[in-house]
Amino acid sequence: MPFVSIGQEYSNDIDLYYEDYGKGKPVVLIHGWPLSCDSWEKQVSTLVEAGYRVIAYDRRGFGRSSRPYQGYDYETLAQDLDVLLCKLDLRHAALVGFSMGGGEVARYLGRHGSERVEKAVFISCVTPCLLKAADNPDGLDRSVFEGIEKAILKDRPAFISTFLADFFNADILKGSLISEQAIQSTWNVATGASPKATLDSVASWGTDFRKDLSGIEIPVLVIHGDADRILPIANTGTRMLEAVRRARLVTIAGGPHGITWTHAKQVNLELLDFLGQRDGQQ
Repeated sequence: MPFVSIGQEYSNDIDLYYEDYGKGKPVVLIHGWPLSCDSWEKQVSTLVEAGYRVIAYDRRGFGRSSRPYQGYDYETLAQDLDVLLCKLDLRHAALVGFSMGGGEVARYLGRHGSERVEKAVFISCVTPCLLKAADNPDGLDRSVFEGIEKAILKDRPAFISTFLADFFNADILKGSLISEQAIQSTWNVATGASPKATLDSVASWGTDFRKDLSGIEIPVLVIHGDADRILPIANTGTRMLEAVRRARLVTIAGGPHGITWTHAKQVNLELLDFLGQRDGQQ
């Protein structure tokens, strides 16, 4: 299996697992919490067959990547992404982040610039800023994040089961747009992640990305479901239009958080349309 070394912690190497398919302009897929690059199942083949080189990787602590004890803040995660892009020498790339993965996209562009990147996509993302503050009154109280942390510590598998029910709006969509087996498969991946990574990542969700986003000059596509229970569109997707100068929002009607599975056809069509546009056509 292919791995990229991103450093060491104590006596242990830290390696990122990645998959690399196809030829053409690179599209880098960055998964959400607490999943792995397998969550892009319904996008990879579509993008490869459309003529793109598709790179999907597992974030540190998740999937098949190394499980260091620390490093689950966005500064470190963005640095991990930079190492991957540099070691694979990717240029003219599109970065596509889902949920927590959108934070990597924002922080990477804010810290490392767009020399290697020409487009960015944020799907069901944590951006621009989830944590409530004096200058962000519509954010969430810190107690929300603390409650999630307590639930993970009490019974991580049980919490993830409840989380995934809302992730896919299972009470409405199970049996039509997602199966019980697909939810179970997702739970298997999620519970297989590092418990420490699963817990520590929660604190990072309150990261303020507004400064990172304000400096983005490349074209940006935002895709968000209007029935997202995990990251409601009013607090996230809609606010991206204010945070990014060249952003365009596509709203998926009835879409839950996990639209890359439940509404994959719509998401894929929007991705292909955006990736195929020449700069300036938005």
